[in-house]
Amino acid sequence: MSEQQTGNSNQGQPVSPAWIRIERARHPQRPYPMEFIERVFTDYSEIHGDRAFGDDEAVACGMARLGTDEVLVIGNRKGGSTKERVRRNFGMPHPEGYRKALRCMKIAEKFGRPVISFIDLPGAYPGLGAEERGQAEAIARNIFEMSRLRVPTISVITGEGGSGGALALAVSDRVLILENALYFVITPESCAAIMWRDASHKQLAAEAMRISAPEVAALGCVDEIISEPPGGAHNDHETGAGLLGNALKKHLAELMSTPLDALVAARQHKFRNIAQFYTEG
Repeated sequence: MSEQQTGNSNQGQPVSPAWIRIERARHPQRPYPMEFIERVFTDYSEIHGDRAFGDDEAVACGMARLGTDEVLVIGNRKGGSTKERVRRNFGMPHPEGYRKALRCMKIAEKFGRPVISFIDLPGAYPGLGAEERGQAEAIARNIFEMSRLRVPTISVITGEGGSGGALALAVSDRVLILENALYFVITPESCAAIMWRDASHKQLAAEAMRISAPEVAALGCVDEIISEPPGGAHNDHETGAGLLGNALKKHLAELMSTPLDALVAARQHKFRNIAQFYTEG
């Protein structure tokens, strides 16, 4: 497999299978959430501000159409150029980003529109200002409110799904993950720095953490793995978006045919029992 396909930057050094997926998930040409939204949905109309502090440009929310169905879509923005990445805070939301998302989810609930969120972020922003403005409370509030939202909900992990920052947008009836995406509580680099006091052990950490799509699916943390074009979604944006769009339409049709009370009960049961394991003795 070529360096171009995997995004390998180790210049000939052996690369673990887990790290190949990480490089694909972080590939600079991989479609970001807003690129998927632009290709899959029509009539997108963005909503700004959290009505409390400001408008976090790392999170975009808006009403749109998926086929003939009116939905609310949420996606984090990373930006392309260095200037844009700084402006978007490298895709890491501040608390006002999560509060904006929740405000929009409540609007969607009021008008009976399903909520679809796209996630590609290493985690919520951990800066001092974010903590002062209640980052932990904002994440906890989103998790609580999403668990009881009375509309169908779908979340898609398209790249990196990092820690509580991702979970705050992923407490949904269906959690989908792209074939080369990741779902983790901490990045492999940070895990290696903690466990081995050396971030260079990141490949070993990636193997041990079991964060690839097949592994988190086996743990019951996601409901379906969405196939990507050969070599990864960065090789064919249109085909990747088409595969994702078809999956979203299928799941949305199933959810919209389910009574709301049953939908909310099943969602809460799923997240209360997710990844629980028992051993005797």
